Order: sequence, then structure tokens, then C-alpha cells
Amino acid sequence: MKDTMHILVWLVVWSAATAAEAQNPAAAPPDKKLPMPGEVFRVEGRTAFVIPPDKKSDVATPWVWYAPTLPNLPGTEERWMFERFTKAGIAIAGIDVGESFGSPDGRKLFSAFHRELTDKRGFAPKPVLLGRSRGGLMTLGWAVENADKVGGFAGIYPVCNIASYPGVPKASGAFGLKPDELTARLAEHNPIDRLAALAKAKVPLFAIHGDIDKVVPLEANSGEVRKRFAELGGEMQLIVPAGQGHNMWSGFFQCQELVDFVIANAKSQ
Repeated sequence: MKDTMHILVWLVVWSAATAAEAQNPAAAPPDKKLPMPGEVFRVEGRTAFVIPPDKKSDVATPWVWYAPTLPNLPGTEERWMFERFTKAGIAIAGIDVGESFGSPDGRKLFSAFHRELTDKRGFAPKPVLLGRSRGGLMTLGWAVENADKVGGFAGIYPVCNIASYPGVPKASGAFGLKPDELTARLAEHNPIDRLAALAKAKVPLFAIHGDIDKVVPLEANSGEVRKRFAELGGEMQLIVPAGQGHNMWSGFFQCQELVDFVIANAKSQ
């Protein structure tokens, strides 16, 4: 009889917890597969992750901030570079802000994530941001407003120009604006128009971007950033693999120059 009562009590508790999670998805444990062992948790109700370094630092943990942290990203393609980061004592972290395209809402979530890691988890105040494809809009969109919190930016065919990708009509919804409204206010949000603070703070930039990329064209994105950043007195290293587009070529993800850049700038903070 006691066993039956215990089972009934457990079922009531389990049912209540399940109902609570259904009503409040933020309370449910996040489910995310990572390319390496790490912790998955929530910040502001959004799925976030940390892959710790191999050895704990005696000082604030240096880290690289990866985007886009979508359900299937980071993927196995990033494992080669991630292994080298963790071996060098650098953590990898990210937060899923959805298809935000660098919008104000996405930037607010980035700020909350930065506070979580630096204020509560002992991470260094200036991570190196690593943007893959549209992750460039997310990371650079936040970086230009928080130059004092950025150790560097590295991109793998990064989107830097909203007008180029995804285009103003598709991006406008994430900004809560109509296409013509976003067009009129594009310079307020577009990373390529807001690089001055990063140049003034002497934040180094790096990108690897193929010369035949049709999805995120080189000249409208990384090429334009390098040009404008140089005019502002900033420094950017740009590697342009010949004959490569927006693809899964291993050279994009096993780039020793990118790894060296991230390690040097993450550990110099």
C-alpha cells in the first residue's frame, strides 16, 4: 500500500513539473548537442553553452564567443579549432539569439550573456568574437556598441552588411521595422557603418573569406570592412582562398592563422 502511495505521489509531482515546464519553456532543461563536452544552460530563457578549457586558469578564463549558436551550431566542423582553443586554455561559449541578424533584441541578449559569463562565471571581460556566416552580423552588431568589451573579432565568411545578406526585406522583421523603415535607419544598425569605435579601441579584426562567395559576397562584406577599417586607422587581416565560395571547405575551419589570431588576442586580455 505504501509503495502504491509513493508511486501516486511521484506521478503527481512529475505531472506538475511537466505541466510547469510546458507553461514555462524557459524552466525546462535545455537540450543541445555540442561538438565537444561542455555545459548547456539558459540565459534570459535562451539556450547557451560553455566548452571549458583543458586547464582552469588562475586568472579570469579567456574565451572565444561563437555565433550563430543555432540548434545545429556549432557543428563538428568547428571541432578542429575548438580543440586547439581548449588546449591553449581558452573556453568557447555562445548563446542562441535566433535569426536576429544583429538586431537590438539580439544585442540585448548578447549583453546579458556577457554579464553572465564575466560577472558570475569568472570569465575574462574581453572575449574574442568568432562569427561564422550570419554570426558575423550578431557578433559585430554587438561589438561596435561594446568595443571596450572586445578582445578581437574573427570571421569565417562573415556577414558584415545587412543589405548584402539577408537583405533588408528579410532582416526587417527581426528589427521590428518595415523594409523602408530599416532602409532609412540602416546606418544605425549595419556593422560596416559602425566600425569607428572598434578602430578607436584598436580592436584587431581577422577574416577568412572565399573570392567566389555568392551567398555572402567578399567585396560587400569582409572586403568592405577591411577597406573602411583601414580608413579609420584599424588593422584587419584578411585571407582570401582562391576558388572558394560559401561552403564547407575544410580550409575555412582548419585555418591555423585564425587559431593563432584567436589564441593571441584571447590570452592578451
